[in-house]
Amino acid sequence: MKNEDLDELISLLRRRLEVIGDAAMRESDPDGQLALLREVSERITAFHQDHRSEIPPRLNHFLENASLQKALEWAEAERAKG
Repeated sequence: MKNEDLDELISLLRRRLEVIGDAAMRESDPDGQLALLREVSERITAFHQDHRSEIPPRLNHFLENASLQKALEWAEAERAKG
């Protein structure tokens, strides 16, 4: 898997956590927060579909099972390796 693709996935997974953790948005605009969460989730799904042939088996397992925190941890560890 190319570093650029790994960076893109990490960015998407981090963005998802940011949206989930945005308490101010949850209070002021819960529908907007849900829409953002849906958008980033769809982008993660599209990324998975587009890169399925090059995604390592363990990462694929995490993405298929929506274990997105584990996917992020795996991707960050792989990226740190260089």
